[in-house]
Amino acid sequence: MFPEETGGKVIKVGGQWTLRTLAASPDLRQKVKILGCVKDKQWDISTVERLDSVAAFLLWQAWGEKLPDNLVMRPEQRHLFDYWCGRKVPKSNPVRSSFAELLHHWQLLAQGFYLHILAWLTLFGRLLLDFIYLIQHPRATPYKEISQTIYKAGVSAMGITALVGFLVGVSLSYLSSLQLQQLGAEIYIIDLLGLSIIRELGPMLAAILIAGRSGSAITAEIGIMRVTQELDALSALGISHSLRLVLPKVVALSLAVPLLIVWTDTMALIGGMVSAQLTLDIGYQQFLDNIPKAVPIANFYIGLAKGAVFGVMIGMIACHFGFLIKPNTESLGNETTHAVVAAITVVIIVNTVFSILFRNVGFP
Repeated sequence: MFPEETGGKVIKVGGQWTLRTLAASPDLRQKVKILGCVKDKQWDISTVERLDSVAAFLLWQAWGEKLPDNLVMRPEQRHLFDYWCGRKVPKSNPVRSSFAELLHHWQLLAQGFYLHILAWLTLFGRLLLDFIYLIQHPRATPYKEISQTIYKAGVSAMGITALVGFLVGVSLSYLSSLQLQQLGAEIYIIDLLGLSIIRELGPMLAAILIAGRSGSAITAEIGIMRVTQELDALSALGISHSLRLVLPKVVALSLAVPLLIVWTDTMALIGGMVSAQLTLDIGYQQFLDNIPKAVPIANFYIGLAKGAVFGVMIGMIACHFGFLIKPNTESLGNETTHAVVAAITVVIIVNTVFSILFRNVGFP
């Protein structure tokens, strides 16, 4: 069965060449592979008693996936090699260890994060160019789009932000009163509520609600424009996507989010004030008189600055993921989810940066 070299330049193959006989001879494949690499040799398989497709594939692979010159074979054997000559054999991927898989996974994540940052910076650069253009051509400012986005993202969100702010103020006041009563420091609930709500909770609540509500809406809106080919139509008309779609939303959110933060702070303080009166018998007038003394005005300005930055980040992230949507429904849902998650994550990161930078500012 083993191939033999006869006459110096002829390799003659004989015997049974089937899957069963190949399985019984594990060294045969290696020997055939070695002989297949030898140049200037003529192969003779005409004396093979039985040849199946597996054995033909073994020989064809040893010959470098092509028939050697001056191959001697019987006519009925040719159709086996014709079958393999017309096909491309798939190559199996190498098996990687779990550590290699983990490393590859993190490499893909790092690469994706880099591409997102690069695209975001490109979008930010376009916005800067649009602002420069609008300074030179103020009549081209999209006032209607900005006003519409302020209404959708700001005025329409006042109900949910008021409800959430009020409930958070009630919960925070009630839980804090239980602890302060044990220490006999009930009056300090005003300081606790004022600082925590105006400096941290108010901006965070408003920004997270806007990221989930308006951020997803902006991403979906741009994605639908991609699906319906409206973005292609704007490009064909020579209308800038960043000037007509991105800039109005970013400007509107940078104006609306700080105002919503003031609204959320007010409702949260009202909720805390009501709860403090019910649980600690602290009057409304006493609460209102002590709030300015307990919370320096710098905390209010820090909250407004957070709101402006939050609005810019939410708007840009929502638009960025909106332009990544492909013209199919699955991509629309995935990118909208990614936009909300990324916006909320960035809001928390920016809030942490503000807390570190202004840690010594705004305390009595």
